[in-house]
Amino acid sequence: MKLVMVVGVAMALGVAVPMVAQTKATQAKVQPAPQAPVAQAPAPEVKFPEVNSKNFTAASPTVDEVNGFLKAIWGFDVSRKWQVAAILKTPAAGIAKVVVLVGDERQPGKVSSTVFFTTPDGKHAISDTMINFGPKPFEEARKTLQAEATGAARGAKSNDLMLVEFADLQCESCKDAQDKVDNLAQDFPQARIVFENFPVTMHHPYALRAAEDGVCVRKEKGDAAFFSYVQAVYAKQAGLTAQSVDEALKAAETAAGADPAAVAACAAAPETKAAVEASLKLGEDVGVSQAPTLAVNGHLLSVASLPYETLKQIVAFQAQQDGITVHLQPTLTTLK
Repeated sequence: MKLVMVVGVAMALGVAVPMVAQTKATQAKVQPAPQAPVAQAPAPEVKFPEVNSKNFTAASPTVDEVNGFLKAIWGFDVSRKWQVAAILKTPAAGIAKVVVLVGDERQPGKVSSTVFFTTPDGKHAISDTMINFGPKPFEEARKTLQAEATGAARGAKSNDLMLVEFADLQCESCKDAQDKVDNLAQDFPQARIVFENFPVTMHHPYALRAAEDGVCVRKEKGDAAFFSYVQAVYAKQAGLTAQSVDEALKAAETAAGADPAAVAACAAAPETKAAVEASLKLGEDVGVSQAPTLAVNGHLLSVASLPYETLKQIVAFQAQQDGITVHLQPTLTTLK
């Protein structure tokens, strides 16, 4: 669901500190006077219009339920403020129209609105797409992924903080997103990072073959070799063409320590194709519609489009929501 995000820049205001005058006679003896503390202007507040009770005609959802949902998806950004302006009946039985005013403390003079609809069962919200609704909208997907995301993994052994990457090995955005995922692995040692194949064959004709070969590299050599294979495929991604795909994939398999002949025999087996299909189905079952997508304890994120610092904030916030203590450190690595 695309919800409006208001972005602004905060301006800090201060008062100049007066200088202490000294005569020649006292200059050598008088110690500099301590500087007065800089007075800070109070942060401007986002102002919303007064709520009109006539704009609340639907029995469900309640204002508290909407606020719980918005906290789950927006709470990572402490500068963002919102007000539930309306919860209205619609001609469709049980479907409510929710209007939310959104502001940002960094740009307090600007307020915009976002609209979504909730379904009669109280479990889904619809804007230009449909997502789960409620104060724990990602819990169902989290449980599904904890049970069924069995792809190659790195990081922690525990599934408490689980980052599941759905990626296409022929996708340039997936390749570019690897820097962010690698940095998350460093910044969140509590996280278990799982790779699930999500080849988009409509646009990438060799993504399925690359995924199947990857399944076989993992089967032969293990998870660490699989991630080496992924890195090598991304490095040779330009070679995934009709003329050079064989050479590119064999080189990636060799770089991962696997035997290309054994990989080819394994890739021809029906169970290999079934493994990739199961990974695709898992993504679709939890709402993945594009690659790359990163599921942070079930919270689906378009990882390629998010600045890394924002991505870090979301991971830390989601962990906190799920009762996991993380220590958010300054980013020491440099992203391309």
